Amino acid sequence: MKKSVLAMTMASVMAVGVFSGCAGGGNTTPTSAESDGKEQYTWRMAHEEYEGDMQDVYAKEFAQKLYDNSDGRINLEIYPVGQIGDALQQCELLQNGGLEFAIVSPGNTGTVVPENQLFSLHFLFPQDWAKTQKVLQTSEALNVMLHDKYVERKIKPLSFWTEGAMAWTSNKSLKDINGFKGMKFRTMQSPMIIAAYEAYGANPTPMSYTEVYSGLQLNMIEGQENPTSAIYTSKFHEVQKYLTEANSNLYITATCVNPTFFDGLPADIQKIVLDTIAEMVPRSFEIQEELNGGALDKITAESDIIVETLTDDERAVYKEAAKKAYDRYKKIVGEDGAKILDKLIEEVAAVEAE
Repeated sequence: MKKSVLAMTMASVMAVGVFSGCAGGGNTTPTSAESDGKEQYTWRMAHEEYEGDMQDVYAKEFAQKLYDNSDGRINLEIYPVGQIGDALQQCELLQNGGLEFAIVSPGNTGTVVPENQLFSLHFLFPQDWAKTQKVLQTSEALNVMLHDKYVERKIKPLSFWTEGAMAWTSNKSLKDINGFKGMKFRTMQSPMIIAAYEAYGANPTPMSYTEVYSGLQLNMIEGQENPTSAIYTSKFHEVQKYLTEANSNLYITATCVNPTFFDGLPADIQKIVLDTIAEMVPRSFEIQEELNGGALDKITAESDIIVETLTDDERAVYKEAAKKAYDRYKKIVGEDGAKILDKLIEEVAAVEAE
């Protein structure tokens, strides 16, 4: 059944290319440009969010920069979630060469790259954004050790970046950790995210992002986590009573490429891609600040949702409970994953001490 679904999804990708011939039609084979004889490239990139959401803004800016930096030789077509499958299907397409690029979030691919579930651990990264940015850019644990685990699964991360701190929405207050007890809390399909909320006493309920609004509306789920910007654009505040600024964890995602495709590119084209990715590193932080910054004001202006912020004492209770998930992570991923986590904790501590 899984192979059948993937085959149908790949067929839909090809169909999209056929019907968008004026835009290059998904052609991944270089063709001669009529103007100057240089090779032209048309690639596809999928992401896991809707048009206008953070990944969509990032992807479109990345595409424009690729076009500009290549003097018009590279055309990157963008496909939001749902156009060619859900997040996991997009990841499978990337692995199998049906897509050249994708924004792959660990929360949706914990079963594909188990080691990446460390991003789902709470209270792991610094609270200071500048320090978090430094960790994501310089960490050997992430950019060497974890990177290699992705490549083993036919995914090459080009950049890890954050969409901002997670906020919780729910039908009851979560300032007291007991509020989570038995709550049907929506999570991604990641065993580690599930473990993180089990540590708080919740009843984690994996669900596709496209079903979350109706799930909250129909009380199939009672709460969920997302950056504030995503909460606003997806209108979750319309069907929830509380929004908790927990800052418990970050939404980390990754810009990825199919390694076989990338390795087959000419050296000058590879350099353009890598240089463009480097340009997007500081821009990714700016995008999340821009979109998250005004989202909370819009949420409170358009709804009666009650906004709560955890105090230091309340955070301390959650942080202690979260340690159970760290031990669970090491048991799930084994020795290699445990080494990655220990190295990352060491690196975070060093940055925090600066």
